[in-house]
Amino acid sequence: MVIYVALAGNILVAISKFVAAAITGSSAMLSEGVHSVVDCTNEILLLYGVHRSRNLPDKDHPIGYGREVYFWSFVVGLLILTFGAGVSVYEGIVHIREPRPVESPHVTYIVLALAFLFEGFSWAFTLKKFRGNRPYSALFRMIIHSKDPPTFIVLLEDSAAMLGLLIAFVGVYLSVALDMPALDGVASILIGITLALTALLVARETKGLLIGEAASAKIRDSIVTLAQGTVGVSQVNGLITVQTAPQQITVAMSLEFDDSLRVPELEAIVIALENKIRNGHPEVATLFIKPQSHEHYDRLRPQDDPGYIEP
Repeated sequence: MVIYVALAGNILVAISKFVAAAITGSSAMLSEGVHSVVDCTNEILLLYGVHRSRNLPDKDHPIGYGREVYFWSFVVGLLILTFGAGVSVYEGIVHIREPRPVESPHVTYIVLALAFLFEGFSWAFTLKKFRGNRPYSALFRMIIHSKDPPTFIVLLEDSAAMLGLLIAFVGVYLSVALDMPALDGVASILIGITLALTALLVARETKGLLIGEAASAKIRDSIVTLAQGTVGVSQVNGLITVQTAPQQITVAMSLEFDDSLRVPELEAIVIALENKIRNGHPEVATLFIKPQSHEHYDRLRPQDDPGYIEP
């Protein structure tokens, strides 16, 4: 829903910006138009990634296609950097070298106001969905730790778009008020820098998810607690989790069971534990449980084993 709202808003904004750029000749407005087109393209790619990630597992992809959404989110970051930031900086340099006065600046102001209204609605809607009831002070930390790139990418795009609109307004206003058309080009370069910083943040966060990030510490601790509280489980040796989609986790556990258990009893305990974990965490799509003595696990594990659980 967040992506559809953002896409509808960006289509309206892009049309209005290009019309204004054609009428006024503003470089900053043209950069903003390109920015909106890139945003529309990005949202289409995100929708495609979300659609592909819902495909069921098959023989070639036994854990599913969840990482499709991470791949296309990373591509979005590259597009913002190359097309959005690159074109904006290029247009700014051209306008500085060959400055042209902005014609009919009032048209630019009207379009910027409308664009800010459209982007503001999309931004407020996305922020509400993403933030929930958590404080604004936690927003950046939430983006850093989020496992749902489409939502935080739309939020970052809308934030960059609103900042870009303010930069475009200041650039156009100063270029007209001071009779310095080159300032419009400077605004275009600043818009490009804003997009580049946004792209680097998007790429950084999605790269980690694409490579394979662990689930949140809260989920890992909860799974360990469930296992430790299961009758027949002597010790949790190790736990590995991998976030394979925004709402999909793969879990592998090494457990030591009571030596007195018979095979049918061991099977019953494993089934019961699997049910407890899946009921408590429906996002666990794939679960592996390996019966193993702690001594054997400790002997084979690497020194810096990330899944090791202190006894």
